[in-house]
Formats: sequence, structure tokens, C-alpha cells
Amino acid sequence: MMSFNIVDTFFVSMLGTTSLAAFSFTFPVTFTLISLAIGMGVGVSAVVAKTLGQDNKELARQHASVALIVSAILIYGLAMVGVWLHDVIFSAMGASTKEIELISLYMSPWLFGCLILIMPMIGNSVMRASGDTKTPAKVMGIGAIINAILDPIFIFGAGPIEPMGLQGAAIASILASFVCCVIVFYRLTISYQMLGWGYRLNQVIDSSKKLLAIGLPAAASNMMTPISSSILTAIVATYGSEAVAAFGVGGRIESFAVIVVLALSMSLPPFISQNFGAGHYQRVKQGYFSSIKFVMLWQAAIYLILALSSGYIARLFATDPQVIEIITLYLLIMPLTHGFAGITILSNSSLNALHKPMISIGLNIIRLFILMLPLAFFGGYLGEVTGLIIGVAIAGGLTGLIAFVIMRFHLHQLAGNTNLSSQSNHDIALENSK
Repeated sequence: MMSFNIVDTFFVSMLGTTSLAAFSFTFPVTFTLISLAIGMGVGVSAVVAKTLGQDNKELARQHASVALIVSAILIYGLAMVGVWLHDVIFSAMGASTKEIELISLYMSPWLFGCLILIMPMIGNSVMRASGDTKTPAKVMGIGAIINAILDPIFIFGAGPIEPMGLQGAAIASILASFVCCVIVFYRLTISYQMLGWGYRLNQVIDSSKKLLAIGLPAAASNMMTPISSSILTAIVATYGSEAVAAFGVGGRIESFAVIVVLALSMSLPPFISQNFGAGHYQRVKQGYFSSIKFVMLWQAAIYLILALSSGYIARLFATDPQVIEIITLYLLIMPLTHGFAGITILSNSSLNALHKPMISIGLNIIRLFILMLPLAFFGGYLGEVTGLIIGVAIAGGLTGLIAFVIMRFHLHQLAGNTNLSSQSNHDIALENSK
């Protein structure tokens, strides 16, 4: 998914700064819908994995089937709200009339085709919950390659295909995702037999309640990020189109830079949920702390790579000197706290896997609305674009520390439950022996 964004950004940047700025405005809106899908994916993953951990595949099949239908209804409903409020949303974010016209070229096909773009993510969550992380990787890899091939053809034109600009980027993504959809739903139906039909109303309601109890808070938690990003984009827009274009590029590169963290955030929850369902709390604790140690080391290495190549990367995506300068600055400062951002991401996904989604929401409220936006605003006030970037980076570091403390507390509670359970079993065995 991240490679879709970064490839689209690379080719759109060849259309010029205005098109790149317009494309950058779309990210918070498209990611709002993707965040809803991620949240529903977290819900289905937690529910299905826990049910499989309890060795009840038929119930897991029921949960997965209902989850896909409910997710499709919610995602497309939100997309239609986006169609209805298109101009209002982007005007509020600070886009000019010219930019809104360009934005519409991309967003119209994207919103109407969003189910094709997003539903493979929900299907992949079902496969991960079943213990298969390889098939989703292969599927999305195929989609990414097809998108990279189709992007220049539809954006710039080739043979009988006329140049479509931003609209071409959206159409290329939809076509690539259609291939992913076919593969994912074939595998779920035929290979895994995880989709069924003909469930009674009470079964649908029961599965929906369990899914939404985790999925909606997780989605709300994830959707706070693009909502706050839209506010941040409005702040950045006060510094001009060049700043918006640079932040759009920086944000997509940043997403790609934390791709391993995001991968862990998708594969760690099924591991935690299955062991949580089976009562193996020590494995839950070990899985979380091992992931945190790895992420801190990994992101330190990624920072060195980005810092050394920041100027080259900036020139790859822009020709405007001001845009290049801001992208370079972004890549030198923001990734410094990516390790802490990784702690926040993994803590959020782990809390959802432990069926504590409201704590995850509270953590995201602290991260985005108590720390990031105020620090970005005051940083911008004191040091313009540089100060704004530093403010966002500091917020990421502080949130990571808070997330670690919260998660550590809950893992110690689990360990306490394990000790109590062991003591209870010991007492029962002793009583029986008497």
C-alpha cells in the first residue's frame, strides 16, 4: 500500500509543483478511508484469531464473513460522504480553486472505486488471523508491480491511451487493486474456506457486535491520524504550495520508512490475540517487548540511510529549490523519532489485540490533539516550517514514551493474572491431593 503511494507521488511530481501540491491534499482524505479499513481489519483479526485460538473454526468463518460485509457498507458509506462534501473538505484544508479542480480528477474515481482499492486489506487481515502472512504479502506485491507499470501509461499516455494526469494515477491504482481483490477472495473462499453464507440474523448481529466492539474504536483511533493530518495540512498551507508539496512527499516517504513497523503492527496482533485467547500471557509479553527492541534498532538504521540520502531523495521528487529544501529538512528531522513512533504504533495494535480499544483511542488523542497539533502550531510560530517539523518530531518522541509506560502496565497486569491462575491451580491440586 505504501509503495502505491510512493510510486504515485513519484510520477505525479513530474506533472509539476501545482499537481504535486493538489495530490498532497488528497492524502489525509484517502488515508481516512484506509484507516477505517485498517481499524476494521484490526477488529476482524482480533476476533477471528482469538476464536481460532479457542479452536472454533466454524465461528471464525462466521465472524470473517460478516466482517467483510459490514466493512464494505461502512467504507462505501464514508466514501459517499466524501463525494458529497468534496469541495468543502478541501477548501477547509486550504486548497485553492485551481487545486480543488485537480484534486477532483483524482478523488472522483478513487472514492467511487474505493471498495476495490481497500477491501483486499480486510481480506488479508482474515488470512493473517489464520496464521498466513505470506499470501497477503505476495498479493499486495503483485498489485504494487502492476500499479508501477500502469501509472506512467495512464498519467502520461501511451499508444491509444490519452494522457490523464492525476486521474490516470487513480485509475491505475484501481485496476491494480482489482487483481488483488480477485486473488484475495479466491484464496479466502477456495483455499481457506473462511467465507460462508446463509447465516441467521442473530448470528449476523452477534458477529457484528464483536467486530464493531473492537473495529470501530480501532478505526476511530486510526482515523484520528488523517483528521489531524488535514488540520496540519491547513497549517502547512499557510506557508504556500511549495510547503504543501514538500510535506506531501515527506509524508509518503515517511510512511515507506516505517513500513516494517506497519508490517509488525499487522502481524503482531494475531499473535497476541491467539495467545491471549489460549491464556499464554507470557508469550504475549515476550512478543511485544521483542518487537519494541527490534523496531528501535531498525529505525535507527533507517534514519542513517535517510539522513545520508535526503538531498538525493528530495531532488528525485522535486525540481523547485524551495520544495527540495523543505523535503531535505523533513527527512533530516522527522525520522529521528521514528523508533518512538514505532512504539506508539505497536502499542496501539497490541492494545486492540488485547481487546482494550478505548485505551488505544485515548493514546491517539494524546498523540495528535494534545501533543502534535499544539507543538506543530507553536513550533511554526517560533521557527516557521523548520519549527513546525521539530514540533511534530518532539510530539512523536513523547508519545512513544507514554505508550511504552501504558503498555508495560497492562502487560504486568496480565502477568499478575497468570500468577493468580497458577496459584489457584496449585491450590486446587493441593486440595484434591488431600
